Amino acid sequence: QVQLVEPGGGLVQPGGSLRLSCAASGSIFRLYAMGWYRQAPGKQRDLVATITNGGNTVYADSVKGRFTISRDNAKNTVYLQMSSLKPEDTAVYYCNIVILPLTYWGQGTQVTVSS
Repeated sequence: QVQLVEPGGGLVQPGGSLRLSCAASGSIFRLYAMGWYRQAPGKQRDLVATITNGGNTVYADSVKGRFTISRDNAKNTVYLQMSSLKPEDTAVYYCNIVILPLTYWGQGTQVTVSS
């Protein structure tokens, strides 16, 4: 059994910053990668950023230079620092972890960028 807890999210003005976190617990002995996806209304769920055990990162082109993903392996927690937020970043953000060969999802947290 794997649990993902992702507090955070909320309303922020354009140009503002926000940090998301996601803590994993349970049977995570082979935790490989952690990351974030997002889904805007009427759109598919897309990758935002991922980070592997070794610290390798992948970012969506739309967030490069604005978002930073990091993880604390001791706490099994992944973070997403979001800066220079734009209205088009508005979406439900989902935490994602890979414990080979399975993938797990958090419940999602709403991020709204609006003035």
